[in-house]
Amino acid sequence: MKKIILLAGFCLFFFVNTCFAQEMTYQHSASAEQITFAWSIEGDSLHVKLTAKTTGWVGIGFNPTEGMKDANFILGYVKDGKVKLRDDYGSSLRKHSRDTKDGGQENYTNASGKEENGVTEIAFTIPLNSGDSKDSILKPDDETMVLLAYGAGRDSFIAKHQYHVVLKVTLSTGEYQEIKRH
Repeated sequence: MKKIILLAGFCLFFFVNTCFAQEMTYQHSASAEQITFAWSIEGDSLHVKLTAKTTGWVGIGFNPTEGMKDANFILGYVKDGKVKLRDDYGSSLRKHSRDTKDGGQENYTNASGKEENGVTEIAFTIPLNSGDSKDSILKPDDETMVLLAYGAGRDSFIAKHQYHVVLKVTLSTGEYQEIKRH
């Protein structure tokens, strides 16, 4: 009986690890310069992967009203093999702050990342509607303004971006248009 239980436990462990070790397959992607935003919608969630040619941070912002103001940002970097993410909001045209600083919440889950050969990749999941006052509601069939950026070689959330681009994206179809790049 002990052998059967041990064997069943091993099989369950192997099955769970195999299922969760598989990389997410993303339905859509948009690229500009040396940064890529890949995503999938699953139910009420948006699965995101950002990849950029940098050893610094990468980030994304959704639906600013002007400049960076009011955008929901997720920023991340990988240091010593560990991913570090932060949920921010656009506090002004040129600044962003932690959601939690002004009563918001960190609304990302499933954080992962890696840095190899000068390329940083982070992945996470966010709700389409977090209910957080610092986050805009993402409507898959509407046009979503997306800010993509990366910093140069410094694992710090306060390092200024080296490159950024603004895209207009329809999340449900994958259609996108580059609006502005810097």
